[in-house]
Amino acid sequence: MAQSTAAPARGHPKGLYLLFTTEMWERMSYYGMRALLVLYMVGATDKGGFGWSQGDALRIYGLYTGLVYATPVLGGYLADRYLGQRLSVTLGGILMMLGQFVLAMPGNSETLFFTGLGLLVVGNGFFKPNISTMVGGLYAPGDPRRDGAFTIFYIGINVGAFLASAVCGTLGEKFGWMYGFGSAGVGMGLGVLVFLAFGKKLLGDVGLAPKPVERKASAVAAPAQALTRQEWDRVIVILVLALFVVFFWAAFEQAGGLMNLYTDAKVDRNVFGFEVPTTWMQAVNPLFIMLLGPIFAEMWTGLGRKNKDPSIPAKMAMGLLLLSFGFVFMLGASKQSEAAGGKAALMWVVAAYFFHTAGELCLSPVGLSMVTKLAPARFASLLMGVWFIANAVANYLAGLIGGYAEKLGEFDLFMAITVATAVAGVVLLAISPFLKRMMHGADEMKPVAEEQPGSEPQPKMA
Repeated sequence: MAQSTAAPARGHPKGLYLLFTTEMWERMSYYGMRALLVLYMVGATDKGGFGWSQGDALRIYGLYTGLVYATPVLGGYLADRYLGQRLSVTLGGILMMLGQFVLAMPGNSETLFFTGLGLLVVGNGFFKPNISTMVGGLYAPGDPRRDGAFTIFYIGINVGAFLASAVCGTLGEKFGWMYGFGSAGVGMGLGVLVFLAFGKKLLGDVGLAPKPVERKASAVAAPAQALTRQEWDRVIVILVLALFVVFFWAAFEQAGGLMNLYTDAKVDRNVFGFEVPTTWMQAVNPLFIMLLGPIFAEMWTGLGRKNKDPSIPAKMAMGLLLLSFGFVFMLGASKQSEAAGGKAALMWVVAAYFFHTAGELCLSPVGLSMVTKLAPARFASLLMGVWFIANAVANYLAGLIGGYAEKLGEFDLFMAITVATAVAGVVLLAISPFLKRMMHGADEMKPVAEEQPGSEPQPKMA
């Protein structure tokens, strides 16, 4: 078990910024590949692509991204029981770096392609749940900085995503696919080096492997690791919210698949005589995250200090409703592009990404923070992995849903997504008071000093 490090009440531990930087480089690797993947699969064979159909490419994309978010269950379990979060993050980063380099190898080989994707899937399983859990491990229970910390951490994710489009996307789209994948591998390698160089100094005991003595003592005290009624209620809340998260990400992840291909073929990307590369549009969302993220981080922390913070389920319902509103702009885009075979204005897509980003900030970093609050300490990484299962299902569904565009047309498909996400948001908002009660006060952001008067904050076990 690992202990958190102490920090000033209004500041953040330096370890947060190390995890921020490590995640930034990993996300550059992941989103660099993500920006290129479907374009690479449908690309002409004489230009180094595979020449596959849009439907096949989106199905493979959905299966890959689904597996990326499924393997964290195993990675979280192994970290909780044997490896510790810190070693798991290092191992995952190395595997992902190798995966990117395999994809960058010369030759248009399906064997190399699927081998590279496999390494990325396994590596992400070790990396993703454990670095997120370590962020929570920096803070004591009840610390009002936690939601803000996860939003800061989330900005790191999107700095990496922005760099991915600017660097990996440009190199891959303009100079050759291998350069795009190769630069993503370099980014992941830098992330591992930074993590190893500063981890011991800045993280203290957070993320270290569980000690055998602690496992033995736990087994004596609770042979079956039994949960209390309160813990079961909180686990149920995690699972219920995970169901709604499926609706969110199945729609949101159209950005890397259907919306990516739609932007490439049916959006006028000329700006003052310069044609914006398709992969650059994948940088719009992370750019908005970087602009809006600090505002949301301060907003949640400020509301928490005043005891006016919306409940976690209510925040996530807001995220679904904002996402739904964003797809209204894609309806406008599809109507314009259908008119006389024309192309849609770029601003339709930019506006959609703006509201998608606002919805993401209400749901995703808050959801990560929520799991670290509600999960029993002995199952922290495992339940973080279970949380990512929702992303796995959603990403797989995103690929299947995007494939229907060829049969239904973009307008009808965007309309179905708009309605489904709006209904999910309204239902979640309606049941949010009930879910809040089941959380037993875990989202009440009281200052630590109030929770334990007259003493220093107790370290959080993670």
